Amino acid sequence: MEKLKLIAGPCLAESKEMLIQCVEHLLNICSKYDNIDFYFKASYKKANRTSGGSFAGVGDNVALQWFDEIRKEYNVKMLTDIHSVEEVESVSKCVDVLQIPAFLCRQTELLVAAAKTTRPVNIKKGQFTTPDAMKKAAEKVLATGNNNVWLTERGTFFGYSDLVVDFRSLIIMKEFGFPVIYDATHSVQKPSIGEQSGGNPQFIFPLAKAAISLCIDGIFFETHPEPKNAKSDSETQLPLSEAEKFIEMILNMYNYNG
Repeated sequence: MEKLKLIAGPCLAESKEMLIQCVEHLLNICSKYDNIDFYFKASYKKANRTSGGSFAGVGDNVALQWFDEIRKEYNVKMLTDIHSVEEVESVSKCVDVLQIPAFLCRQTELLVAAAKTTRPVNIKKGQFTTPDAMKKAAEKVLATGNNNVWLTERGTFFGYSDLVVDFRSLIIMKEFGFPVIYDATHSVQKPSIGEQSGGNPQFIFPLAKAAISLCIDGIFFETHPEPKNAKSDSETQLPLSEAEKFIEMILNMYNYNG
């Protein structure tokens, strides 16, 4: 049985101290289990904030330096988003997996540039696209000779300011032969509500259970020591104190499916 891919961490690198608090807590949890393939996730900047006045990051170079230091000090694999071809080379030196944001899943040049680093490429399924279209996105990566592609479901637009999860998409994307991951926190967002996105966090646990029951390969979730004080996605990040309960739940179901 393959290990469960677990991608977890704060939405945004707000401070090195907060990153360390999160990674230490998550590593401590994961150390209790043999079948977790853990990736620590944080964005070094938020390139698509709802409001131009929203906090977007501490500075690319500063955040990437933190990532590189944490990666080496804690011997942990790291994942982060990229937003333009120009960023790819420098970011790939500081992380282990490159993530294509949902809004950019069709950007051919970005997909190809990420693939050419030979890093695994996690493509978030666009809120506006079909699961079938994700096969074409993955094929852009494969065409470079990089066969390490993951596909992540994060909900589909339902009207203007809501997302729903069509669980058929997980089954459809599994048929393509790539690891399929469910994003448990972005999938419950209500986009563009006020200065930040809103959300329905009460659905994080039950929808993740539904996703795992479909025999997917991994779970993605964002977590923060104090979500209400987070500088991005404050309505949907899971409290760090609840991370162990959440991981234990999904891992029990994953092991049962196996």
